[in-house]
Amino acid sequence: MKEILRVDKVNKHFYEPEDFHVLKDISFSIQHGEFVSLIGKSGSGKSTLLYLLSTLDTDYQGTITINNTVVTGLSQNDLAKFRNEYIGFVFQFHFLLPEFTVLENVMMPALKLKRYPRSQIQEMAMEKLALMGMDTYAAKLSSKLSGGQQQRVAIARALINEPLIIMADEPTGNLDSANTEIVFDIFQQLSQKGNTIVTVTHDADFAKRADRIIEMIDGRIPEKAGIDFRKD
Repeated sequence: MKEILRVDKVNKHFYEPEDFHVLKDISFSIQHGEFVSLIGKSGSGKSTLLYLLSTLDTDYQGTITINNTVVTGLSQNDLAKFRNEYIGFVFQFHFLLPEFTVLENVMMPALKLKRYPRSQIQEMAMEKLALMGMDTYAAKLSSKLSGGQQQRVAIARALINEPLIIMADEPTGNLDSANTEIVFDIFQQLSQKGNTIVTVTHDADFAKRADRIIEMIDGRIPEKAGIDFRKD
């Protein structure tokens, strides 16, 4: 299986109001198509790590490699282009633009990438919405959707540029059990189709259904903390 992400001896400090060593010698790798859950108590560093992996935070020591590209040290412009092409984001708060329709929200990352004409991007967006069961809501303002519906639209938006990796920070944190189940099933299906999923979660039931759990304790990943649930 192809390695899609590698983290080598990553350290991260917060310096205000005083020096706090939040990530300590983090090293691990993730394979293409894996569904990985990052877990740990509040303050363990898991969300901080996800923001480093997503290249949104570049203030760290060590090396992060994604799809054979060392992203550490790239310029902000190069990182922005890399993110838009290879990484899809799903957050606890969906960050849909309320004044735009569902379809317009999903199209935005592809319009920014400018890889395809607008007509083709619209077709692609409708396909992603159909995958989420949300295509019949395409013309509706995103602000008029329920929380579960908005999260499914956010996942469709994350998929529009066919990213290699989907990174999710507490994607079910504001959802009820029924919508949590829907989101998990979507992630599982995406993983089976070849997308790599990296998600931070406090939901133990959600986490243990992933391919692998990586547990963080006090800013570290202890040896043997990664639990592999895949069947041989």
